[in-house]
Amino acid sequence: MNLASRTVTRREALQTLGFLTLAAAPVLSAVAASKPKRRMALQLYTLREPAQKDLADTLKRVRQMGWEYVQWSGMPNLPAEKIRAALDTAGLKAISAHVGIEPFERDFETNVKFWKTVGVGDLAPGGMMNDCRATLKDWLNGARRLETLGAKLRATGLRLSYHNHAWEFEKFPDDPRYKLDILLESTTPGHLCAELDLAWVYVGGVDPAAYIRKCKGRCPVIHAKDVVLAKQGRKQAFTPLGQGELNWSEIFAAGDAAGIEWYVYEQDSGVGSPFDYAQASYEFLVKWMQ
Repeated sequence: MNLASRTVTRREALQTLGFLTLAAAPVLSAVAASKPKRRMALQLYTLREPAQKDLADTLKRVRQMGWEYVQWSGMPNLPAEKIRAALDTAGLKAISAHVGIEPFERDFETNVKFWKTVGVGDLAPGGMMNDCRATLKDWLNGARRLETLGAKLRATGLRLSYHNHAWEFEKFPDDPRYKLDILLESTTPGHLCAELDLAWVYVGGVDPAAYIRKCKGRCPVIHAKDVVLAKQGRKQAFTPLGQGELNWSEIFAAGDAAGIEWYVYEQDSGVGSPFDYAQASYEFLVKWMQ
């Protein structure tokens, strides 16, 4: 029989297809495993004004939008147990918090217990300490303080990151590097991560996707924030995600390669109700969390 002209039966075709699928399964599994799962959270600082008036109602509305995870920041000053109770009642979990490092320097154990009671795994100051900003020497002293705290927190199971604004992409007169580069190069990756605020990276004149790639393995939690730069007489304006100038397709691709775990939406200000732009940004992020 001429094998070249032989007709393949349906059963044989299905058997061959099944074999090829099984053969490819390990490769496909490896590819899937190499891509980190994208997860999303809401930075509660976005809703700081309504939360100061009625925290319980604000958290309830956050959950009703669809958010499950939040970052605790800009909220009323409460004991850890009450923060945890308020979150539990609303059906929310805090995955991170903005903190000052000075309280940890004064009383480490008490502050670790506080945030573990709240239930967070990540902590981040909202910028460099005030007494460590003026000169390169001051900045390096700040790096040493963050390194020391980060190492101690790591031993307790908590992770420390640094949250940037635009001015960290300025330079000291006696060093050609960005201030943020100096900080990251002067600290240990396992002791200090980068909570990159993507809008401020962009305002600082740097491509967010490129900087994410530069911080590969060191930016597990980032702030997903969008912005329109000041131009033609218009002021700089923060927007709901996808309505500004950031290239989100490139950002998410870079984030997958860099190992980003959490995309925490934040919007400092905006047009209309913060509930409205938090809802719009939730709907935007959901489409990318595949």
